[in-house]
Amino acid sequence: MTITHPVGIAPAERAVRLLGGDLTETALRLHLDGLTGVDAVGLEQRAAGLSTRSIKTSSKAWALDTIIRTCDLTTLEGADTPGKVRSLVAKAITPDASDPTTPSVAAVCVYGDMVPYAVEALGSRHAAGGTEGIQVAAVATAFPSGRASLAIKLADTREAVAAGADEIDMVIDRGAFLSGQYGVVFDQIVAVREACIRPDGSHAHLKVILETGELQTYDNVKRASWLAILAGADFIKTSTGKVSPAATLPVTLLMLEVIRDWHRLTGEKIGMKPAGGIRASKDAVRYLVTVAETVGEEWLTPQLWRFGASSLVNDVLLQRQKMRTGHYSGPDYVTVD
Repeated sequence: MTITHPVGIAPAERAVRLLGGDLTETALRLHLDGLTGVDAVGLEQRAAGLSTRSIKTSSKAWALDTIIRTCDLTTLEGADTPGKVRSLVAKAITPDASDPTTPSVAAVCVYGDMVPYAVEALGSRHAAGGTEGIQVAAVATAFPSGRASLAIKLADTREAVAAGADEIDMVIDRGAFLSGQYGVVFDQIVAVREACIRPDGSHAHLKVILETGELQTYDNVKRASWLAILAGADFIKTSTGKVSPAATLPVTLLMLEVIRDWHRLTGEKIGMKPAGGIRASKDAVRYLVTVAETVGEEWLTPQLWRFGASSLVNDVLLQRQKMRTGHYSGPDYVTVD
C-alpha cells in the first residue's frame, strides 16, 4: 500500500489566516472547489441591469475625470521604442495640453525593459512608490503567455523592480490552472510577490492577470480570483489585452463580487483592473457604476481601481472637450496611440 502525503504550498499570510497554518494543495483545492457555483444567467442579468444605469449630467464631468485619474496608459507592442515611451509619458502627465484642468493618469504601463525610460521621462512626476504622482507599471512573468520557467519569471520581475517599477502586472500560468494544478499557480504568485520586495523592505504592488478569456467558465474566474487574493495579489486584473474576449462587464462584476466578499470576510481591500477592449467613455462609465454599486464609491481611486487602456483616454478627452465647448473637435485633437 502506497501512502501519499499532502503536498505543501507556500505559507502566504492570507491563506494561512483563512485555511490554517498547515497549508497544503489539498486544503487549497477543497476551498476553491467548495466555492458556491456562479449563476451565469443571474450574473449576466445583474451586469445588464447595471449597464443601463445612467448618471446625471452634473456627475458626468466627475466620471470622465475619474476615468482619466484611474487609467493605466499603456503601450505593450513589440515595436515599442524609448521615444514612444517618452511620448506616452508626456501624454500621461498632460493628457490635454489645451486644458490645464485635465487630470493626469494613474500610471504608465510598459514592458520591463522600457521601465528606465519611463522613470527618466517622468522625472519629478514619478510617484516612486508613493501615492502622489504617476506610477510606473511593468508587465512581467513572460507576459502575455506566461510560458517560461519560474526562474525566468522571477528574474523578469526583479529586473523591472530594480529599474524603478512601482507596480508589476504578472500573468498566471493558465495551463497549470486549467489542468487543476492550483498549488503551482499559487506558489508562483507567492514567489513573484516576494520578488517585488525592494532592499528597503517596501514592495512594488502586484497585479495578477487571470486572462479570463482563456479560463472558459465563470466558476474558473471565481476560483482564480480567490486563488490570486489568497496568494497575495494587491490587484486582480482581467486580461492582458492580447486575448479575446478581454474585459467584459459580467466578468468584472464577478471579480468585484469576490473582492467585496473578501472585504466583508477580512476587512482588507483588494484592487481591481479590467483591461482590454474598453475604448468608449460610455462603456467606461458603466464600469464605474458597477464598481460603485458592488463594492462602493470608496473603490473609485487609483489605489483600488484601474482601467487598462490606451485609446480610451482619447475618447474621454473628446467628451470633456464637448462638455466644455459644446462641440467635438476633429480627429487631430487627440494624439494617435
